[in-house]
Amino acid sequence: MDWTLSDDNDLTQANNLDLGVIGNLAISALVDKHASVVWSCLPRVDGDPVFNRLLAPNSPRGHFSIRLEHQVAVEQSYRHNTAILCTRLTDRQRQVLEIIDFAPRFIARGRAFRPLMLVRRIRPIEGNPRVQISLRPQFCWGAEEPHLTHGSNHIRFVNSVNTLRLTTNAPIDYLLHETTFLVDRPYDLILGPDETLERNAAEVAREFEEKTADYWRTWIRRLALPLEWQDAVIRAAITLKLCVVEDTGAIVAALTTSVPEFANSGRSWDYRFCWLRDAFFVVRALNSLAEVATMEDYMVYLSDIVQDAGDAILQPVFGVGRERILTEEIVTTLDGYRGMGPVRRGNQAHEHRQHDVYGNVVLAASQAFLDHRLFRRPGITEFHRLESVGDRAFAVHDQPDAGLWELRTRARVHTSSTLLCWAACDRLGKVAQFLGLSARAAFWADRAKTIHRTIVERCWNDRRRAFVESFDGEDLDASVLLMAEVGFLPADDPRFLSTLEAVERELASGYHMYRYKAPDDFGAPETAFNACTFWRIDALARVGRREKAREIFEAILANRNHLGLLSEDIDPKTGALWGNFPQTYSMVGIINGAVRLSRPWESMT
Repeated sequence: MDWTLSDDNDLTQANNLDLGVIGNLAISALVDKHASVVWSCLPRVDGDPVFNRLLAPNSPRGHFSIRLEHQVAVEQSYRHNTAILCTRLTDRQRQVLEIIDFAPRFIARGRAFRPLMLVRRIRPIEGNPRVQISLRPQFCWGAEEPHLTHGSNHIRFVNSVNTLRLTTNAPIDYLLHETTFLVDRPYDLILGPDETLERNAAEVAREFEEKTADYWRTWIRRLALPLEWQDAVIRAAITLKLCVVEDTGAIVAALTTSVPEFANSGRSWDYRFCWLRDAFFVVRALNSLAEVATMEDYMVYLSDIVQDAGDAILQPVFGVGRERILTEEIVTTLDGYRGMGPVRRGNQAHEHRQHDVYGNVVLAASQAFLDHRLFRRPGITEFHRLESVGDRAFAVHDQPDAGLWELRTRARVHTSSTLLCWAACDRLGKVAQFLGLSARAAFWADRAKTIHRTIVERCWNDRRRAFVESFDGEDLDASVLLMAEVGFLPADDPRFLSTLEAVERELASGYHMYRYKAPDDFGAPETAFNACTFWRIDALARVGRREKAREIFEAILANRNHLGLLSEDIDPKTGALWGNFPQTYSMVGIINGAVRLSRPWESMT
């Protein structure tokens, strides 16, 4: 993708989601279209944002920038089938500078090598361009500046809680004073923990880039891709993988906090945690591409959560290290995305009762019982442990909760929550049957029938000719479209067809779909929720309206940013991306849509 700049001031603005993501399943970073690192939390993805300009666009600090003097254009893309980002900057004299960004990841000594390290490689492509490098990390959410020390080939950024070291073959004095200098040779910048590199920066950077590229291309080669939209699926799959924290198996909902759902809305949340709901959708999407390692690692994380909870209420979200307390606080040291606060760290949702969580746990686990490819396949012992989740699902299926959308000031018996409680019981019955536990299969099938009957009686609204968002309610909600997806109703059931028609009529805005239109804790929503648009696409395909589904799918693909990434929300009027980024829910939709809508490979023979 190419841009032409109107003036050099554009280089300092981090006020949109034209961002690329790099990472290695331990750390990540967001790089803007001018090769500035504007967001990175270290040493964990849910930790302190040492680069925070995404949420402090007017701050002179909190970024790692490489500015080309007199820049007039930029081109940015990923290296083919990798998480390596390439940015080419062009100046007025048509001199070109290339910047390669990545976080090293490859297999070494039989295990994944994923250091807490960002590598930036600078190459003159045409002429001898001049650059200014600004490395300005901050600590404690922008409240503390580091103390600097340096040697002949490194700079240390020292803080009481963290120390970063930049190792480089670029002129240290120019970096310390941010002096513009001529790039007549390659330079390498390696930022990581306060550890000395065993070899010179150029040798390490070159080797790490080659091995990282090989790792991602090998990983992609093993995926079972649909015939159509392969590039979109590949980018979505890599992005989902970058939201995995391999050390624990957790999967974060997004890599950012506090990018609001729309302008000045106050709807700014911290999504850098593992929602069991979102993680299930990620696991299922990657499973559809024959990538089951993510499910296997997540099952370890999930099994510990289930054992810790016992017979107690299961909270919907955890820290990447299974932290239960995620106290939500307002950060006053950062102004917010585009200056729109509040900036939040932590999420109140850890206190919520969201009853769909039980279904999401069972759904995430159920394939593992049946999949013969897994190294750590669960059996009867694990099934009996999972039954405690089903017991909770049945106990609360008709009780009020905060719901899928995490309402903060009111509780209802939400249809989507009860639907997932049904799914928990239904899948436990099917797994029990597979394991040869006929008595338990009958037990869970009976419970599923009870919940099914309750939903049909309490959630169907004759006047609306649709399933509504809560027991005996009136409002429509896009989440009821999941009924066909989880197998509650066949897609050709007249009640589902009527519900789809009603939801499209009331909640669709062109190609996009709102979650709901009724005012909530913060008023009426103003942006469409991308996951809901993908649910609509899935429903349309299931009921036989494939051409309409393909039309909408192509339209939402066109709303991705220049690198093929999506955030949580879209303004239907302008196509602008809003909400935390990149959003796993949205990237999941790309994979699900392509897999469902693609022509079969056999059509080419």
